[in-house]
Amino acid sequence: MALPIHSAAFSDSLVVLGTAGLVIPAFARFRITPVIGFILVGMLVGPNGLGRLIEEVPWLYHVTIGNPRSIEPFAEFGIVLLLFSIGLELSFKRLWGLRRTVFGLGSSKLLLSALLIGGGLWLFGQTPNGSLGLGLALALSSTALVLPMVGTSGAVGQRAFGILLFEDLALVPIVFILGAMAPYGETEGWDGLLFTVASGIGVIAVMMIGGRLILPRLFAQAARAKNPELFLSASLLVVILASIATTAVGLSPIVGALVAGLLIAETDYHAEVDLVTAPFKGLALGIFLITVGMSVDPLMILENWDSVALAVAAIVATKALVTAFLLRFWGAKRAVAAETGLLMSSPSETTLIVLATAAQARLIDPGTAGFWQVVTAIGLTITPILAKVGHDIARRVDERETAADPDLSDTIEARAIIAGFGRVGRLVAQMLDAHNKPYIAVDADIDTVIAARRRGYKAMYGDVAKPGMLDHLDLSRSTALILTMDDPVQVVRITRLARQNYPELTIVARARDPNHAAELYRAGATDAVPETLESSLQLSEAVLVDLAVPMGPVIASIHEKRAELRAKIMELGQIDREPAFGRRRLRDAIPEQE
Repeated sequence: MALPIHSAAFSDSLVVLGTAGLVIPAFARFRITPVIGFILVGMLVGPNGLGRLIEEVPWLYHVTIGNPRSIEPFAEFGIVLLLFSIGLELSFKRLWGLRRTVFGLGSSKLLLSALLIGGGLWLFGQTPNGSLGLGLALALSSTALVLPMVGTSGAVGQRAFGILLFEDLALVPIVFILGAMAPYGETEGWDGLLFTVASGIGVIAVMMIGGRLILPRLFAQAARAKNPELFLSASLLVVILASIATTAVGLSPIVGALVAGLLIAETDYHAEVDLVTAPFKGLALGIFLITVGMSVDPLMILENWDSVALAVAAIVATKALVTAFLLRFWGAKRAVAAETGLLMSSPSETTLIVLATAAQARLIDPGTAGFWQVVTAIGLTITPILAKVGHDIARRVDERETAADPDLSDTIEARAIIAGFGRVGRLVAQMLDAHNKPYIAVDADIDTVIAARRRGYKAMYGDVAKPGMLDHLDLSRSTALILTMDDPVQVVRITRLARQNYPELTIVARARDPNHAAELYRAGATDAVPETLESSLQLSEAVLVDLAVPMGPVIASIHEKRAELRAKIMELGQIDREPAFGRRRLRDAIPEQE
């Protein structure tokens, strides 16, 4: 049966799909997160926006959403898929490693924020029970917006994920506690909480045991079929069944989705599952953001702009300061504390759930709930802006700390110096770390240094090409000087200068090609590694392995060829003093690389 053109389902689908097709490319072009675009579109096409004008302009019916509840199930599914994808990026081992952040930092942030916000509202005349309900609701932060922006790794991402994971787990106890505080449900609420906790533990245990037995076999069969649609169906089936299982015992469906993601992450199919479900997650998350925008009434904001602005500012400031203070107390750097604090300062999508629960339990009146729903929607809208401000503040703090602490090189007695910290320098640092060899990286780009230090690398700001920097690094107590810069002239000059001043120092330099390598050997390099030859050797190794040549002989022949070419480069570089003649002889000895 054809779908009637005047049906609400048809027009709502048109608006949602049209928004996804227009908002994402438009905002991506200006390097702005689509989050703001989806929320603004929700405000525009919702019942509080153009929807008000349908009676005067009937054709607006086809480009507006008259009933926000019609798309809420899709929005909730977007949150479920988001938590599922987060679970795919984790593992039980990594989750256990985050237990201190989850239960220590997460619980401290939630309880202290709730106490301060609730206490402030109580001073302004709110009832004690209502203050507690509002404090717990507004203390929550947005999983749906924060994690897509910062991920679950890195100094900021790990801490944000730990806090948000605790808040997602605490959602069910919060809802039951508010229900227990209702005038009509004290005993039933506490009994229900205990029953839900016990049932939830049992269901999660069954899911973990059954998942380890069933999921590998299920996805193996889907993989053998070589049918992408079947793989997608199996993935969505697992997510939905896990969410239904936790919902059936009173837990949030996002808990089941997270557990399902963790279980699949332990299998060999997690990458493929993440790939096939990504489009659904993005679209459903966009629908959720549209529903957030539709809950904002611009006229109500204009009429009460001073109260709304004060409330938003108070919530953001309180949560930012609490989060930053706790992070500093738990040992985080100032830059990380500042960025994470602002990132976590807005209310959450789950705030709307807790506000509805508090209103249903008669802890707050409907008017108060509506006011704080608007504040929550505005807070969600400005989250990307707060994240950008936090990132800029963190960057400036890092710049000051880096400038105030230039003597990072004095912290280790014997270490390697990595000059230049681009992709080559980072890989060298990772290999040194893998073999427990200390190092200090030096780079002339402050943004590179800041990014490296935030990721845990030992890096300092400095330009080794400037006079006096090599002396400041005190190469006499360094194990090696590793030059990775992509500047052939500077690399040769620094190699020559370092060799003159430190005759016994090991100098390993990145060379552009064999001719450059020969010049570096003449300048005094211990080893010079030409990129073109290394890429050729790696290509040869891959070809031989793909042709079924045993790995042992392949590796031996590659090492032999590398030694042979290195010997030729060293010979020509050390003996032939004429640059033009050296380059001509080198081209005769080694074929020129593309």
